[in-house]
Amino acid sequence: MDESKLSLEARELLSMRDDVFDHWEASVRAEIKGAAELIGPALTDNLPSLYENLAEAISPGIARQTATENSTAAMAHGSERARLTCFGPHEVLREYQLFRDAIREVSRSHKVAWPDAVWAAISRSVEIASCEALEEYAATHERTRRKVAAALSHDMRAPLSVMKNGAQLVCLTDDSALARRSAEKICRHADRLESMMCDLLDALTVLREETPPLILSNFDMLDLASDVAHQFSDGDGGPFLVVGDSVEGHWCAPAMRRALENLVSNALKHGTAGEVQITTRERRGRLSLSVHNHGRPIPESKRERIFGYLNRHQGDGVLGWGIGLSFVRSVAESHGGSAEVDSSAAAGTTFTIEVPVDCRPFVKHATKCAQSAI
Repeated sequence: MDESKLSLEARELLSMRDDVFDHWEASVRAEIKGAAELIGPALTDNLPSLYENLAEAISPGIARQTATENSTAAMAHGSERARLTCFGPHEVLREYQLFRDAIREVSRSHKVAWPDAVWAAISRSVEIASCEALEEYAATHERTRRKVAAALSHDMRAPLSVMKNGAQLVCLTDDSALARRSAEKICRHADRLESMMCDLLDALTVLREETPPLILSNFDMLDLASDVAHQFSDGDGGPFLVVGDSVEGHWCAPAMRRALENLVSNALKHGTAGEVQITTRERRGRLSLSVHNHGRPIPESKRERIFGYLNRHQGDGVLGWGIGLSFVRSVAESHGGSAEVDSSAAAGTTFTIEVPVDCRPFVKHATKCAQSAI
């Protein structure tokens, strides 16, 4: 910014910037629910950019009619509020109102006298910024709902496949015990499918969460891994080996199960004939849950983007990895961890979820968000 081209009012506005943001931050933390928990940079976000644009907007010699003209700063602010905070649309609107009020209150304390035209320009810029932020806030949540709906729809294929295989087995077998076990499996996966449908409906209506709220419980991850391997083995999915430690911790069982199912499904789809290995390890208070398969490695050029939403990897004539791996990463991150991949021609491909053994301290904020949305 060339301050020599700014008007007197604009230079005065910039001179009291720190006081304005101190006043605004105090007001927002005191009035808006959830703001008190945000650290300073997260709360302030990119409003300083809008503030500098305001200085240009009240300078007649600069071709910027409003603070939002030629800028996506307000849209970026709305997107971050949707993705990173518990703020609702009313809170987003209110923080812009408090922003305008902070400028007015601090200008009075500095005893600056601006003409009505300057105040009109400031008010108009803040109003437009709030509208653009709210539009992007709503658009971000809509994209989020679509992503979750697509991911859950994708996950429904696994229980549907098991149910179909079980029904075919019942039709073909004369063994009543085998038919009974297959029927029990069908019922169990029908219950899981019903649960996923409930999650899907939540995803279409809930405004604040990119993934459904985590329901934490204490269980042994080795037991869950063994159950998933048994589930796919019964569906003629191939040979499985489950190894590692018995790791008991606090996680969301439905979310971790679906993430593991996605990894196993990918291993079967993209791996060559051979064993699929699921491994559970505990290292320094963290769970390492990995799925390994042999086969053609993931190209280095695709490795970095493999967890991206709708990133689809073409390999061995099979198109996939468009939604499932994005969900895997989302589950890992929502538990306070991460997801990674190691792939080479010599060693095969291993996808790993690394999360704290006790993830409760790491999802505390997300839980509060979910509760505040009720």
